[in-house]
Amino acid sequence: MPDLVSESAFARLRSTVSGDGVVAMERVGLTIATVMVRRGKWAELSGAFRNLFGIELPTGATWVAKDGVAFLGTGPGKWLAMDDKHGTAFVQTLETKLQGLASVVEQSGGLGVLRLAGPALPETLEKGVQIDLAPGAFPVGSVAVTSIAHIGVTLWKVDAAPTIEIAVARSLAGSFFHWLELSASAHGLSKQHRPD
Repeated sequence: MPDLVSESAFARLRSTVSGDGVVAMERVGLTIATVMVRRGKWAELSGAFRNLFGIELPTGATWVAKDGVAFLGTGPGKWLAMDDKHGTAFVQTLETKLQGLASVVEQSGGLGVLRLAGPALPETLEKGVQIDLAPGAFPVGSVAVTSIAHIGVTLWKVDAAPTIEIAVARSLAGSFFHWLELSASAHGLSKQHRPD
């Protein structure tokens, strides 16, 4: 059997440059997992996160990050965990240290993550997102599990610029990116290379 070649979820992003109204950068090399608390284990899990990562686990639709590790509240007792430094060791650490406290499911190969910014980003996203992304309704640190153009996404606000990151199922990344190209066409969509 021939060796499988790993391709990024947003491979088409490399060839897209049509303007700078929206700037997109794929977050490659992320290790991603879903973490779900076990019944009756909230207090122990919260303590474990303080000890392991030096953070308070988000209790709502918010996110926290420290030292390259981020945890996004995606539902009651459920988080999307991301790491950009430790590779597969991150998920192994979660599985080992949270055993009996939470269920941990590797998601790295199933999701693609885009960082979006630019002056036309709010106008572009409002063409497909089903929530209010105005600063008062969706401040920095907010997380939403929603859909954009009928495609399920998790999105979170990184800063007030605004910079928003969006996680999309790899199988739907092409459809999402097609929607993004069309929605940003009036102002342009450009790529930004990941810093080395």
